[in-house]
Amino acid sequence: MTCEPSAESQHLQVLGSLHDDGDTVVLLGPYEPEFWAAFTGSPEYQDGAPDPMDRWSKRVIGALAHAWGGTAVFPSDGPPYPPFQAWARASGRAWDSPVGMLVHDTAGLWISYRGAVRIPGELPLSPSGTMPCVSCAAPCLSACPVSALGAEGYDVPVCKEHLNGLDSAQCMATGCAVRRSCPASRNYGRLPAQSEFHMKAFNPR
Repeated sequence: MTCEPSAESQHLQVLGSLHDDGDTVVLLGPYEPEFWAAFTGSPEYQDGAPDPMDRWSKRVIGALAHAWGGTAVFPSDGPPYPPFQAWARASGRAWDSPVGMLVHDTAGLWISYRGAVRIPGELPLSPSGTMPCVSCAAPCLSACPVSALGAEGYDVPVCKEHLNGLDSAQCMATGCAVRRSCPASRNYGRLPAQSEFHMKAFNPR
């Protein structure tokens, strides 16, 4: 689809697209590994104000939406909140992984949608992908050092107890051990500094 070059020029990547109620929804996420340097060099990161990545996303994706003749949509819009997970599945490039998190064909368990652009009309879609779990031994199932992910879902208190303790898997410094274990994640190029940034937002301690 023709959106890719202008998205990549802003250090974002088209991570999927779909048709929805007569419109085309283009899902956008970090274009790794260049994304982190672009973000940390931005005014939003350097001004010391809260929520720098959300503010960066709204500025950059808002400009792309204007250029494409569409409307920017963000996961934080709401309530009601946009159905990003349903859109991801409908794009043919993201699926439910063995641990319940979404897994993407190229980003693996590092998948992160910074926003989307809703464009009027049904434009040609980006190609669908292949679920990486099909030929994977599922190291994600045993990667969590405290088994915070299981059949009962995600146990946030158990996860945070680990993060605030010895953190034997170095999840705070390098990102969730489960996400890191995914072979597709390892090929994605996401830098540990970005994962540390998100972990501190999740668990400020």
